Amino acid sequence: MSGAAFDPSELGPAGLPYRPCAGVVLVNGVGQVFAGHRIDNPSDAWQMPQGGIDPDEDPRAAALRELREETGIDPACCEVLAETPDWVRYDLPDELVGRIWNGRFGGQRQKWYLIRFAGPDDQIDIATEHPEFDSWRWMTPAEIRDRIVPFKRDVYDRVFAAFAPWLDAPRG
Repeated sequence: MSGAAFDPSELGPAGLPYRPCAGVVLVNGVGQVFAGHRIDNPSDAWQMPQGGIDPDEDPRAAALRELREETGIDPACCEVLAETPDWVRYDLPDELVGRIWNGRFGGQRQKWYLIRFAGPDDQIDIATEHPEFDSWRWMTPAEIRDRIVPFKRDVYDRVFAAFAPWLDAPRG
């Protein structure tokens, strides 16, 4: 596994372990970031592709798998530019502990990857076998941060800060 190995004995404030997860900051040629509107959230909740890491799965492989599962994007159209140097954790709000992930986890421990998408937008297809998004668009990091559920804002701030050298670079 890249980065620090996931420690299933690490417990969050709720006394539950963190779910291992991989996330993708998918950036297009003009520096915009992919965001999908959550199909299971009636509010204006958007997020970037992310999902659980299977047992014995490498986080990078999980990120590329999740990207394909949630956006239909072929990893051959992508280039991995960077990964977060450390795992990024968040705790679920008290009202969600025990209600999601079958009550097994109190939050997530995530490894994030910055991935450049080199294909045309028509290669993005969110109508996947198990859709997570009902719409998508390219946004700035600030727009995404303002539309993520509040308990994940700190995670997005840390992820965007880690990738700032690439996200803030001039395009040409």
